[in-house]
Amino acid sequence: MSGGDKLDFEIRPNPAPVSAADRAALLANPGFGRVFTDHMVTVRYADGKGWYDARVEARAPIPMDPAAAVLHYAQEIFEGLKAYRTADGGVTMFRPEANAARFADSARRMAMPLLPGAAFVDSLGELVRIDRDWIPEGEDGSLYLRPFMFASEVFLGVRPANEYLYVVIASPVGAYFSGGVRPVTVWVSPDYTRAAPGGTGAAKCGGNYAASLVAQAEAIEHDCDQVVFLDAVERRFVDELGGMNVFFVYDDDTVVTPPLTGTILPGITRESVLTLAAAAGHRVEERPVSFADWQADAASGRLREVFACGTAAVVTPIGQVRSPDGEFLIGGGEPGRVTTALRQQLVDLQRGVAADPHGWVRRIL
Repeated sequence: MSGGDKLDFEIRPNPAPVSAADRAALLANPGFGRVFTDHMVTVRYADGKGWYDARVEARAPIPMDPAAAVLHYAQEIFEGLKAYRTADGGVTMFRPEANAARFADSARRMAMPLLPGAAFVDSLGELVRIDRDWIPEGEDGSLYLRPFMFASEVFLGVRPANEYLYVVIASPVGAYFSGGVRPVTVWVSPDYTRAAPGGTGAAKCGGNYAASLVAQAEAIEHDCDQVVFLDAVERRFVDELGGMNVFFVYDDDTVVTPPLTGTILPGITRESVLTLAAAAGHRVEERPVSFADWQADAASGRLREVFACGTAAVVTPIGQVRSPDGEFLIGGGEPGRVTTALRQQLVDLQRGVAADPHGWVRRIL
C-alpha cells in the first residue's frame, strides 16, 4: 500500500490487443456479458502483509489450485457498475463510491478483508483508461465493470482464508434483456426463496445467485424473463427478483419498494430511484407488499405500474405476472409514465446529459 488507502498500479499493456477492426465488429452487437476487453486488474492480499502487487495487465485465465478455498467454501463477493461514453467524448462512472461501500459491507459479512474504498475506485479508473476504446456508442451501450474478490489460499478447513485475490474485468454491453427495453414477464416462485433473516441476502455474493438459478430456470420454463421471490418466513411478501429490486407505483403516484431487512440486496439503483422519485414530488415508501395485495391492486386498477431496477437493466417495466395460480397484467402490459420518466432520468444522469445535484456522476476521462 502507498498513500494510505491508495494503491500504486503497475501497468503492463497487453502485447497482443484485439485489432481496431475486430473490436469494432464485436461492439456492433456485444449482447450482455459475452465480450471482454483486453485488460484486467489484479491485486493480492495476505494476512500480515495486506494488499500488494496491484497490476493492470492482459486479461488471461487465473491459475488456481484445486484446493483453493473459494472452490470449497464459497468465500467470494462481487460488484457490478458501468462506465459510459459522454457526448463530448469523455467517460463517466455512476456512483462508484457507493459500490465501494457495498463491496466492503459484503466483505464484512463474508469474513473477508476490506479493500479501501479509494483503491476500489482507482482500480476501476485504471482499467477504464486503458480500455476506453471498448465503450460502445448509443444509449444502451456501456462498459460493464465486474470487480470481484475470492479466497485464493490453498487449504481445506472451515475458516476464513488468509489469502485473497481481487480482480476487475470489463465487458462492453448493450441492453440487458434481448429486444431492448420492453415490459418483461415475471414468475412468482411458489417453492424457492432467495434468502432468510440472518443469512447473506444483503451481501453481493455468488451463493445468493447460485441459489436463485433453479427458480430462474423454472421462470424460463413458464416463458418468463425473471423470477420473483417471496419472503422466506411467511411466503407472503415480495422480496426481490433474481437479480433486481422491485418497485410499485399506485394511482396516487406513490412509489413503494420492499424495505431492507437483511434479506434484500441494498441496490444502488434502488436507492437512486427512491431519491429521484422523491425529488420529482412522489411520495416514496419502503414497506412490505404482499403478493396477494399485488394481485388485488392490479385487478382494481389501484396499482398502475411495476418495475424492476438494477445496474444491468437500469429500470425495466414489468408487464405481466405469472404464478401457479394464474397470471395478470400490470397497467395493460405497457410501460407506465412514472417508470419511463425515472428510467430516462437515470440514463441522462449516468451519461452526464442531465444536471447532477447529488454528485453521483464521476468523470474519469
